[in-house]
Amino acid sequence: MEFVLSASNVDQLPESKAEIALVGRSNVGKSALLNAVCNRKSLARVSNTPGRTQLINLFQTPTGGTVVDLPGYGYAAVSGKLKRGWEKMIVGYLNEREELDLILVLVDGVIGPTDLDLMMLEQLRESEVDFQIIATKQDKVKPAQRETRKRDLAKNCEVDPSEVVWTSTSTNEGIEKVRSIVNRVLK
Repeated sequence: MEFVLSASNVDQLPESKAEIALVGRSNVGKSALLNAVCNRKSLARVSNTPGRTQLINLFQTPTGGTVVDLPGYGYAAVSGKLKRGWEKMIVGYLNEREELDLILVLVDGVIGPTDLDLMMLEQLRESEVDFQIIATKQDKVKPAQRETRKRDLAKNCEVDPSEVVWTSTSTNEGIEKVRSIVNRVLK
């Protein structure tokens, strides 16, 4: 997979054979997951500072499919104008992109879904876009709490626990499953 371009508007995006988008709150691990799935350390820029991804970033697979790393939502330490611009960009992409086949909705496995995550899931259900919930940072959940956390997260997201893919980019847990989903959609 190779980086193609960054865009501030859906109209700037090239056509794609098939497309998967990563969406989630700021600092949930979208870029880190993309790097892990591609088995590359620095394909997508990763930062401990929320809000680093500020544009729609496209990555193309050898098969002609595209993976899109979207800016995170909900980061409070940016101006209201910038935040509204990101929200407009994300919603515009999700509503207007005809090539979009699947959205990977990343939810922090430690804190569970935020109100913004739940609003995103509701919007995706209403627009009938296919999505897959990916719970990140499993390695940060205490082993004794994992089963309860899995059930609670799934219940809050209104899905069966078996429908949530749990991942850790530190231990590579769940990465192969996400890779399989990406390969199936972008084949």
